[in-house]
Amino acid sequence: MPEYNLQDPTDVDILRGQFNMLTAEDFDEYIAIAEERNMHYKNINILKSSQRKAGMAKYLSPKVLKWVLSLMEQLDFEEEE
Repeated sequence: MPEYNLQDPTDVDILRGQFNMLTAEDFDEYIAIAEERNMHYKNINILKSSQRKAGMAKYLSPKVLKWVLSLMEQLDFEEEE
């Protein structure tokens, strides 16, 4: 995942755009994988709370958006291996 500057409005808009492309079904898959791998409960909870706000990135802070997207990228990377 590229390094985003959370103080830069352009980077925050990019994060919001990436998050808004995700659906609740996408989050279901990631939550199942995270639970299967026994990830830390905070990571699973942030995925579940983000699932309820799928497509509505304006309600999440840039820090949370970055956290969720990096978790999803980590899960994708581990799936490929």
